[in-house]
Amino acid sequence: MPSDPSHNRLHIVGRTISIAVMIGTVLISLLVVHEVNANPRTDDAEVFANYIGMAPLVNGPVTHLYVSDNQQVKAGDPLFDIDERPYAYALARARSDQQALEGQISDERRIIAAKSSGIDVAKASVLGSEAGVARAAAAIEQAKADVAGAKFAVDRSDAELVYASNNLHRIEPLLARQFVTVDQVDQARTLQISRTQAANQAKSQLELAEASLLASQAQYKQVQALLDQSHQQVQQATHNVTTLEPLEGQILGKQAAIDTAKYNFDNCRILAPFDARVTNLTLSQGAYATAGQHIFTLIDTRVWWVIANFRETQLRRIQPGMAADVYVMSRPGVRYKGVVDSVGFGVTPDSDIVGHITAPGLPDVQRTLNWVHLASRFPVRVRIQDQPTDVFRLGESAVVIIRGNAPPKIGE
Repeated sequence: MPSDPSHNRLHIVGRTISIAVMIGTVLISLLVVHEVNANPRTDDAEVFANYIGMAPLVNGPVTHLYVSDNQQVKAGDPLFDIDERPYAYALARARSDQQALEGQISDERRIIAAKSSGIDVAKASVLGSEAGVARAAAAIEQAKADVAGAKFAVDRSDAELVYASNNLHRIEPLLARQFVTVDQVDQARTLQISRTQAANQAKSQLELAEASLLASQAQYKQVQALLDQSHQQVQQATHNVTTLEPLEGQILGKQAAIDTAKYNFDNCRILAPFDARVTNLTLSQGAYATAGQHIFTLIDTRVWWVIANFRETQLRRIQPGMAADVYVMSRPGVRYKGVVDSVGFGVTPDSDIVGHITAPGLPDVQRTLNWVHLASRFPVRVRIQDQPTDVFRLGESAVVIIRGNAPPKIGE
């Protein structure tokens, strides 16, 4: 039976369309594979930003609360105030203690100056006593010289007296024989008498010189005693002089107390450290705030990231500095430009594969068999270059597409 030409044409068209569809499917699949390999893509991503927990540094009731939950704040905006009165009192007391210490140091300086003047007076007395000792020593030497001269005069007078007496005794017997005259005998007798008086006078001068020597020696002992007393007065005055070291050693402590009190006082008002958004605010005005206890959270809105988890087979095509497209679920039609900041180098090991690692023991590897081996995912940090702070939310789902080819590595 001859075939129907129309049926054959339809069969040929159908086969052609099927082949075209298959070829188109293969081409599209190849394009998709190429696109996925050239531009890695993942929808396992979340918007991320730095955040800090705001906590007061001092204790006290909250007197003013300037923000509300989810409010946008600028750097330097006031957030809340802690009752500053106790810390103002502590600061005033610390400053008063410092002023009291400064006054005490000033008074002690005057006392030390007065005692130092006493030392100078005592030293002047020492100098006067030393001069007196020198004069007394000179007087003793002079008295000794006078005693020596008086002894010489006594010896000379005694010699002259002996000569006069011998001369008188020699010529007196010659008067009866008229070998000498009466006048010669009278002259010899008169000379004897005068030599006797001179000898007595020399002896008196010797006794006077010896008495003067004794007086000079006594005077020397007296001024020496005064000199010793002056030295003792200098030592006593020196020992009475105090130092400022104990008081000056307290200056740093007083200043540290002021700095601490001022630090606490200044921290009674909490300011926003950067542009941020307030979240998780659960405190109301009048509540008691404890130092170190978080009151709310500040999300840093200056820089936003997307943490995208890529399969380990895609990481070789992702390097820092590559451009990226970011789409968030809240605005899927809006593309945000980004740049790869870093690629993760570590994730928590899968306990089903490596077991439980417990130090210092050995890994606990379970004897299991997984038919499907899933590729591990590593976080890639993508910094968003556009900064629409009124759109992004921390933890929001996102899609990330890495654009551009990675530069070739050395050795590949």
